Parts: sequence; C-alpha cells; structure tokens
Amino acid sequence: MFPEISRPSPHHDATVPHERRGVVFHHSVLPFDATIARMTDPASRVSYHVLIAPDGTRCTFVADAHVAWHAGVSSFRGRAGCNAFLLGLSFAGDTYAAPLTAAQLASALEWLAPRWARHGWTLEQMTDHRQIAPGRKDDLQPAEWERLHAALAARFAPPAIRG
Repeated sequence: MFPEISRPSPHHDATVPHERRGVVFHHSVLPFDATIARMTDPASRVSYHVLIAPDGTRCTFVADAHVAWHAGVSSFRGRAGCNAFLLGLSFAGDTYAAPLTAAQLASALEWLAPRWARHGWTLEQMTDHRQIAPGRKDDLQPAEWERLHAALAARFAPPAIRG
C-alpha cells in the first residue's frame, strides 16, 4: 500500500458530476512537491485528480466525482472535452528526461484497481495526454506510454486479450 496525501485544489468543477469513463495519463514535468504547489496555487487554473511521486506516494487534488482541469482542449474517441469524462492521473517528473519508476507504475495500478472494477473499464478507455491533444501536448513519452499500457494489460486485461 503506497502512502496517500490530500491537497485539495481549487481548480475543479463540483457542479457537474464526472462521468468516470476512463483515465488520461500525464507527466507533470515538475518534481512532486513543485507540482503540488502548482496544483494548489490559485493562479495556476490546472489540476489532476491524483499525482504519483517517484517513490509511489500519491497526492489527491480533486475527488473522482468532480471535474479536474487537466486535459484542456482535447478529444477522445470523437468526443471533445475530456475533463468531463476521463480522470486525470499524473506522474511527477518528465518521462522524456527519466523513465517512470517501478514504484510509480505499481502505485498507479494500485490506485486504478478499485476504480477499474467499479466502473468496468477496459484498456480502450485508457489514454495519455499526447493522444487526446496531439500537437499541443507530448506526455507521456511514447516508450513510457507503451510500458504503462503493457503494465495495464498485464494487470487488468482478460487473459484472451493479453499478449
């Protein structure tokens, strides 16, 4: 069990219920503590649902039921406005500068497990910021997205789909 802290961010919409149709993965570029400061800064106007440090520690900013402001102008499977229906999970750091740690991957899988079961998610409902905002965002680094996707498949995909 990885430690989890909460630092509520003002950058969300609590008046519209979040649909929780899947997850968009980000990297924060900034280190863990600097990202927490940015997500809680009233001037930043950005937040994730959760941030994962290199040691696997998680920081929750916005409740799953609320719309966090993490995706910006985005589209997934023909639908615009991903903030309303995809939860935002970010890894602290820059996946172009350093790969995701084993602890980050394990912590993400731990965070996802109860949500995956509750919402009946599939691999097709997982994406990264680069894919929903092409030309505007570049996270995750493609090789790191492949590593994460493989970890998701190994943990959550039915045996017939694995491989």
